[in-house]
Amino acid sequence: MMAAAADGLGSIAMDTTQLNMSVTDPTAWATAMNNLGMVPVGLPGQQLVSDSICVPGFDPGLNMMTGITPINPMLPGLGLVPPPPPTEVAVVKEIIHCKSCTLFPQNPNLPPPSTRERPPGCKTVFVGGLPENATEEIIQEVFEQCGDITAIRKSKKNFCHIRFAEEFMVDKAIYLSGYRMRLGSSTDKKDSGRLHVDFAQARDDFYEWECRQRMRAREERHRRKLEEDRLRPPSPPAIMHYSEHEAALLADKLKDDSKFSEAITVLLSWIERGEVNRRSANQFYSMVQSANSHVRRLMNEKATHEQEMEEAKENFKSALTGILTQFEQIVAVFNASTRQKAWDHFSKAQRKNIDIWRKHSEELRNAQSEQLMGIRREEEMEMSDEETCDSPTKKMRVDESALAAQAYALKEENDSLRWQLDAYRNEVELLKQEKEQLFRTEENLTKDKQLQFLQQTLQGMQQQLLTIQEELNNKKSELEQAKEEQSHTQALLKVLQEQLKGTKELVETNGHSHEDTNEINVLTVALVNQDRESNIEKRSQGLKSEKEALLIGIISTFLHVHPFGANIEYLWSYMQQLDSKISANEIEMLLMRLPRMFKQEFTGVGATLEKRWKLCAFEGIKTA
Repeated sequence: MMAAAADGLGSIAMDTTQLNMSVTDPTAWATAMNNLGMVPVGLPGQQLVSDSICVPGFDPGLNMMTGITPINPMLPGLGLVPPPPPTEVAVVKEIIHCKSCTLFPQNPNLPPPSTRERPPGCKTVFVGGLPENATEEIIQEVFEQCGDITAIRKSKKNFCHIRFAEEFMVDKAIYLSGYRMRLGSSTDKKDSGRLHVDFAQARDDFYEWECRQRMRAREERHRRKLEEDRLRPPSPPAIMHYSEHEAALLADKLKDDSKFSEAITVLLSWIERGEVNRRSANQFYSMVQSANSHVRRLMNEKATHEQEMEEAKENFKSALTGILTQFEQIVAVFNASTRQKAWDHFSKAQRKNIDIWRKHSEELRNAQSEQLMGIRREEEMEMSDEETCDSPTKKMRVDESALAAQAYALKEENDSLRWQLDAYRNEVELLKQEKEQLFRTEENLTKDKQLQFLQQTLQGMQQQLLTIQEELNNKKSELEQAKEEQSHTQALLKVLQEQLKGTKELVETNGHSHEDTNEINVLTVALVNQDRESNIEKRSQGLKSEKEALLIGIISTFLHVHPFGANIEYLWSYMQQLDSKISANEIEMLLMRLPRMFKQEFTGVGATLEKRWKLCAFEGIKTA
């Protein structure tokens, strides 16, 4: 490892024995330039370097120039030379003395040495034009003034590559480009050479630069992520899973006003997840009831806020009234000032200002009065909408609402406790049922199946019994009608017999013929037949409306297509498509009213028992 160089040229100690000539002596300067084979610039006796730069009394233990810190020629504060003067003044380089060599600047009139484009992250420089006798130690002595050197790769062809520890040190090395290097005081060509310092492209420099760029990119991404995390809104808290313990805690939170908003979100999430079942229904109901209890509290808060708003309106109206009175007083002052008694004593400019102020005050007063009138109009409209008895009962209503809220809260607590008790009872019943199901044997299962089968058969028998009872009732009604018809016909026959006896007596007395008696008998038979037909028509109870006739036609057509009959549900579903308002009971009553057109039959046994209606109008015509 090479020894670390001191930072800047200010830390370099120069040997005073090497200063064998004055920097400001033109004769010594010309001699040195002749020894190097260079034509001196400037006239004899003239100073080539200004006193502001080459200061007499140079101290080699200090920096190159007294009172000037070493700075970077490219970046202020990092170079070997003082900060560059204004652009109007040309930069003049100084002679640099080292222990083993001396560096002479190039002719100021010549153009500056050219350099290639700087590679990214460059820490390595190419140094060409070295003297043939220059060793690696001399090169390190010269260039370690620019900064810490990490490596020197010297070639046999009078050039080398120097790698520095930092990038800004390369700028200091580039400043030495163009200097002529002379080893000691020798004038041999092998001991002198013109330096050409340029940027060099090295893989290590580029790799380190890429690593730094990637690190900066990672830091930038990390900084952006931290910024996004800082600006991102906080995520909502995780909602716990449902359990009986969590439900009990949530019920307590629902009763607390400060934790109600947090608890109601949890309750909503549980309900949306489908946590409500038969076991937890009562517990959820109590929590919903607790949530409902806050409605009264919110309404009371709204009423208090409305009351505060009304008080604020009253305060605003009173303040606005005070402002309006003050405006009136100001306008009165202006009006008094414009009267002739006081107006004549003011100057023309004062009168103008008073007039402007008066108009401005009147405009503001009118605006305030319009605002106040608008507020009063709004109050009048609100009062007209409400009843006159509402205003004195507001305070009573608030007191009553507070008492009602307390009573409602106590009632809800009682209800919640009652529902909890019911929930516990239901849970006990469920546990009992589960226990019975666990201890149930196969014999019990077979008994249950047999019991279900017997129940089904019993239901079928009950249905058959009901149908038989209906038929029996129909037969009884028909029998009663037949008895009534028989009694009626007997009474009619008695009347006719009496009439016949009377007519016979008249015939015997009057001597009518046998043909008259036959006509009387025919007339009585016709009357009996007419009375029998009228009784049949009365019993059939004719159709009431045209709608019933249409229904009978459609039903008869439907049953004619179904010769094996159809049950009332099938018939009703077909009629429902034509008339959605009709019911199955109406259809069944209509069919029962016409026994000669429709008849009811029973098919099946037991649970498969089924009632079917058939069309028997053609058979009824034959029997009639």
